[in-house]
Amino acid sequence: MKSTKFLAVLAITALVFTSCKDEKKEKEVEVETTENTTKYVVKPEATTVSWEAYKTTDKVPVKGSFTALKFNAKEGATPEEALNNLDFMIPISSLSTKDEARDATLKTAFFGALLSSEILKGTLKYADDKYFATITMNEITADIPLDVTFTDERRVKMKGQIQLGDWNALGALEALNKVCFDLHKGPDGVSKTWEDVAIEISIYLRDK
Repeated sequence: MKSTKFLAVLAITALVFTSCKDEKKEKEVEVETTENTTKYVVKPEATTVSWEAYKTTDKVPVKGSFTALKFNAKEGATPEEALNNLDFMIPISSLSTKDEARDATLKTAFFGALLSSEILKGTLKYADDKYFATITMNEITADIPLDVTFTDERRVKMKGQIQLGDWNALGALEALNKVCFDLHKGPDGVSKTWEDVAIEISIYLRDK
């Protein structure tokens, strides 16, 4: 009888121990599955591109944006993976400064003087812990280093500086300044349009 009771207790103990181990394994699998299914997705409708150019010797800012951005949604297990090698196109027709006359002048006088006046092409890249954008404009491709800030896990701000001379676009800049000669004069009477243009890309990385 004692032997039978002992065997019964032993069997129950083994069953409980096995159940605990199985439960622990299930929990571990659940955690791994959750971690592996986390996604970061970048989509055009969650992305904006704005810019800031400058006029007069006082460097007065002229702000604008591109209201259309074309690319295929791209996802990754990390923000870096989602953003790296993201190809995009920006129609020049989507340029907006909230001033129709100024928009028309920029599209015709500046972009109209470039070899390619309809589309800007680019690729976001991540390498060696750094972000940069490769931009094709005036049929020339050059890189722009980007300063990147994550305001939270999924909101990203990318800022950089374009030097128009890198795209051989100073002739187009001069053409713009001729059209806007009086508008780009400061208190000193000097008309100036600056070569550098600040850009900012704002992205919200969705989960699906």
